[in-house]
Amino acid sequence: MTLRVSNLSFNYQAKQALKDVSFDAEKGRFTALLGPNGAGKSTLFGLLTRLLTVNNGVIEVAGIDLRQHPLAALAKMGIVFQQPTLDLDLSVQQNLRYFAALHGLSGKSAEMRIEASLDRLGMRERAKEKLRKMNGGHRRRTELARALLHEPSVLLLDEPTVGLDASSRTAITDHVHQLTADGLTVLWSTHLTDEVHPDDALILLHQGVLKEAGTAKDLQNGQSLQDWFLSKTGAEA
Repeated sequence: MTLRVSNLSFNYQAKQALKDVSFDAEKGRFTALLGPNGAGKSTLFGLLTRLLTVNNGVIEVAGIDLRQHPLAALAKMGIVFQQPTLDLDLSVQQNLRYFAALHGLSGKSAEMRIEASLDRLGMRERAKEKLRKMNGGHRRRTELARALLHEPSVLLLDEPTVGLDASSRTAITDHVHQLTADGLTVLWSTHLTDEVHPDDALILLHQGVLKEAGTAKDLQNGQSLQDWFLSKTGAEA
């Protein structure tokens, strides 16, 4: 497994946000972390990205224990946070060059990776445009290009389509699904059932507890995924 979470629990003082959560995300697979707002998805992503510290449980990334070897584990991950983190006054290319430098990439090697990432996301023609002039969909594509720049094994995306229009949301979702064909492991957090494809691995998180895990089409058992989600959580999707 490229990403393994074992017996993970987390409390905010007296409030338990996650309780004994365990799952595997397989190489070359799109794994959807589905749950209503307040389910614990952001807490889980905070633990996966070391914004929060694991006290109970184990997180392994490409076989590396995140708690014992945090820098090595984080180097294996590409991350797209819910809130944009780009410099809007820089161009697409400048944002990517800055991120490459943070990873110790420079010169011809960095430029080759930047060009490859731009091609992968269909952003080469916009490389010199400033982010401030772009719509939300193209900004998200830039963040994806940045997250893939150092060739990670695992791509984490925390509600990446928030604020996008329907067309941009579909385009981003479909593109990330396509990335798994190259062997990339994807963990995609969402509360929207239409972002989950039938063959995706699906993890249902509700009130900090992992309620269901399996292939989406098997779990929904003939129901629409939206009706299944509602029956399990009482939440609209």
